[in-house]
Amino acid sequence: MQHPENDEQYEGLTVNAGVDRLPTVNPYFKPKKRTPRRDADYYVAGILRGDMTILAQAVTLVESNLPADQLIAQKVIEQCLPHSGNSVRVGITGVPGAGKSTFIEALGTELCKAGQKLAVLAIDPSSERSRGSILGDKTRMQELSATDGAFIRPSPSAGSLGGVARKTRETIVLCEAAGYNTVLVETVGVGQSETAAHSMVDFFLLLQVTGTGDELQGIKRGIMEMADGIAINKCDGSNVEKAQVARTQFKNALALFPPTESGWKPYAVTCSAVEHTGVMDVWNMVEKYIEFTKKNTFFTRNRTRQAKYWMYETINQHLLDSFYHNETMEEEIEEAERQVLGNKVSSFVAAHELLDKYSTLCRQQQ
Repeated sequence: MQHPENDEQYEGLTVNAGVDRLPTVNPYFKPKKRTPRRDADYYVAGILRGDMTILAQAVTLVESNLPADQLIAQKVIEQCLPHSGNSVRVGITGVPGAGKSTFIEALGTELCKAGQKLAVLAIDPSSERSRGSILGDKTRMQELSATDGAFIRPSPSAGSLGGVARKTRETIVLCEAAGYNTVLVETVGVGQSETAAHSMVDFFLLLQVTGTGDELQGIKRGIMEMADGIAINKCDGSNVEKAQVARTQFKNALALFPPTESGWKPYAVTCSAVEHTGVMDVWNMVEKYIEFTKKNTFFTRNRTRQAKYWMYETINQHLLDSFYHNETMEEEIEEAERQVLGNKVSSFVAAHELLDKYSTLCRQQQ
């Protein structure tokens, strides 16, 4: 670019040429060829023989939003369903910083040493701005990642509420079909909106930490009522006495809650994921719960209720996708937004009008 200051009419002033803008993309970068889409039988055969690579590919297929991928994914899930249901599903939640990943690695390592096959489904929170996720749980669980019999799969929450990803339920089915008899679901730790996570596991563990402030925060209702057991982590060093005090406080708080539907009486234990102390005490609590609920048939009734719950959740999600991704409705929604922003119609009237138009459109397409 020629600068006007270099014209002859300007004396004593010279502007050097600027540096050309460098390309934003590496010129030597060669895009990797996309793996060809396989049929459902390929994924099912690989999953049933315990191939971790094909299992990971199948999970990616399930999480995909592409219609072609979803069509294959549904066939894979349908064929894997008869081979599922033979695992213990444990949901692990807690506030950020409670040590969920460290605890899962310590517990998972001990379980694998005992001969169990373990699947860890770690849900990472997605950014509200960039929509991206770090997905670094596998990196933090370095020892467990290198352990035979362990499968770790981080997934983004992608805006899904309830502490889990939308496709976690289907992923559990695939892992069980692959022969994993223990499934740990680590939630994002969002506090009191863990209903989705609670509705897909057999045992719901609340991981707490002490020595960080007001102990009354842990006694509040909400997620405490959903917990089947409480583990006070970081019971090590100078924090041992505080952890013991916290365990007593949680024990007293749990005694005030009404009886659970399962008949199980939740209790609290202390552990240290760093020192690997008390970790198996937590697992013993899980095994006692499973044995107790299987005897009084609550285990089976709970899983049946969960299957019904996720049937309706799938219907709701399909209706939402059908409404918002319809080409005709996309134009109507944009027009309704302009009407609302221009104060020409209220939000409630606009919503009802959109639903009426969608109902009419559905009838016309039948």
